[in-house]
Amino acid sequence: MSAFLGQGGMGSVYLARSRGGRSVAVKVIRPELAREPSFRSRFAREISAAKAVNGAYTAPVVDADTDCDQPWLATVFVPGPSLWEAVRVGGAFTFDRVCQLGAGLAEALADIHKTGIVHRDLKPQNVLMSADGPRVIDFGIAHVTDLPPLTDPDALLGTPRFMSPEQITGGALSPASDVFSLGLVLAFAASDQGPFGSGSNAQLLYRIVHTEPDVSALPQGLRLLVAACLAKRPDRRPTPAELLDALGTREEPAPPTVPPARRSYTPTVWAPQGRLGTVDFASNAQALLADGLTDALVIEAAGHGT
Repeated sequence: MSAFLGQGGMGSVYLARSRGGRSVAVKVIRPELAREPSFRSRFAREISAAKAVNGAYTAPVVDADTDCDQPWLATVFVPGPSLWEAVRVGGAFTFDRVCQLGAGLAEALADIHKTGIVHRDLKPQNVLMSADGPRVIDFGIAHVTDLPPLTDPDALLGTPRFMSPEQITGGALSPASDVFSLGLVLAFAASDQGPFGSGSNAQLLYRIVHTEPDVSALPQGLRLLVAACLAKRPDRRPTPAELLDALGTREEPAPPTVPPARRSYTPTVWAPQGRLGTVDFASNAQALLADGLTDALVIEAAGHGT
């Protein structure tokens, strides 16, 4: 039994259950693409590489068939809002919550990179906030380092607001590119804005390549770490392992003590935070189809509840 979630340039996505009762997201490739031997061969090789990604903070591949008439891929379904939705609904995260998020994402990148994969599209829409921590999803434009590219080498793949300088300029991509994107994701989570300002895609792309990030809106304890992730030179950025070490011991500096004014009293007001709501399976298609079901598929997890 399955439920249709949506469709895009590469095929259709369904929510289904395995025979054992596990919820999975199934992507079925379009017939015309399946008839292209080069696509089918590349798809099979990338699926094989993606199956090696099985960390606690990713949504792993559970099954696939690349030899049938319409190749398909099933990944673990992750119920929960995207980071983008969580910030839009609840506002910027606290310092501690950003550190927890960053540690989970750093661990996810370490698991991804050790298999030879560069994600290339790490952004808030591709981070699901599950009950047991963030999950990195949607490897739709991921790059397997030892395979030739499937797409046009001149194509700009990624989401402009969360791309690295070398990704924008067409330079060689390495795991450090994902670290740059991670810095942008953490800045968004901590401030609900980006360190390169707002504007058109062209303006953002120019600033990412040519200007320094403005991290002044971030909590003081995160500024140096995020700025390090956003270094222009890839070899100047920390590795995911170094980020894990830093985030695990990071503490927010205590604010300066200000003596209260005489005879003044400020009551503490408690306001409960609104819940993000229940999971809407139909909205899971938004995360998968935000950029279309892009080519060079490796893996696409499906969770995107509101």
